[in-house]
Amino acid sequence: MLDERKLAVLRAIVQDYVGTEEPVGSKALVERHNLGVSPATVRNDMSALEEDGYIHQPHTSAGRVPTDKGYRLFVDRLAEVKPLSAPERRAIRQFLDSAVDLDDVVARTVRLLAQLTRQVAVVQYPSLSRSSVRHVELLALAPTKVMLVLITNTGRVEQRIVDSPVPVGETVLADLRARLNARAGGRRFPEVPALLQDLPEAFEPDDRPIVAAVLSTLFESLVERTEERIMLGGTANLTRFGHDFPLTIRPVLEALEEQVVLLRLLGETADRGMTVRIGHEIDHEGLNSTSVVSVGYGSGDESVAKLGVIGPTRMDYPGTMGAVRAVARYVGQILAES
Repeated sequence: MLDERKLAVLRAIVQDYVGTEEPVGSKALVERHNLGVSPATVRNDMSALEEDGYIHQPHTSAGRVPTDKGYRLFVDRLAEVKPLSAPERRAIRQFLDSAVDLDDVVARTVRLLAQLTRQVAVVQYPSLSRSSVRHVELLALAPTKVMLVLITNTGRVEQRIVDSPVPVGETVLADLRARLNARAGGRRFPEVPALLQDLPEAFEPDDRPIVAAVLSTLFESLVERTEERIMLGGTANLTRFGHDFPLTIRPVLEALEEQVVLLRLLGETADRGMTVRIGHEIDHEGLNSTSVVSVGYGSGDESVAKLGVIGPTRMDYPGTMGAVRAVARYVGQILAES
């Protein structure tokens, strides 16, 4: 474990390298930071940090730059993330409040994260398995066709067409609608099938085929899809960091095109806490020169999905973590109010 003085030197190296994109020398550290020690002591501390693998010298006679291990310690020992200003918080709220539906919320969140952090933003749509039923609507489209509309607590809307084996009367449809909402309203998706499985018995035998058809379609809607939805934005921001990718940016771009890779990255995120994966901590070779900052979002104590940003390891971690956390909090509030 590093003592506080060496930790202060490492912190200064990270801050300078992130800000200047240039390897950091001992002379620059002494001039820019009030470390309270002599240049010779700073050089000795830098030698110790290099020996322990926290920094390295990219070129002979050059200064030092942080390693993945150095960034990890820097992030783990952060006293606090950088809070957003009051005007920034108001702007976020106003921008997200203007969304008209869930798709718009996700799209605006991606744009907002990419603009605030100047990184690549990734937002996962709310997971069905973690959602609850807000309302079930049944609409007669034809004598033997019914539209089932399932609205979740996160604002997600699922629509299905039900083909009835018999003509559907409005009285039966109204009764079925009322019973579905009475039993399933406010309940988590995994709980719903057990609550509704005996519902056909509450209807006359002639009406049970349509009830069974509606339930079959509803249960299919409640099942989590094998392929979750995500939205990506701000990929062009990576062009600002050409020097941060050792050989080429192509592996990073190729990895970002693979939805399963992005879903796995978000899947590693803690439900409520901030998760930071740095460099070779990411289990995908194409992203070993990047860092991922992600967090869960949702209303209440449990997240319904994850969001985050991807950028080079030379990242403003306090600012990025603050922006990701703030946006997640506002998105959760909007979903709870919608």
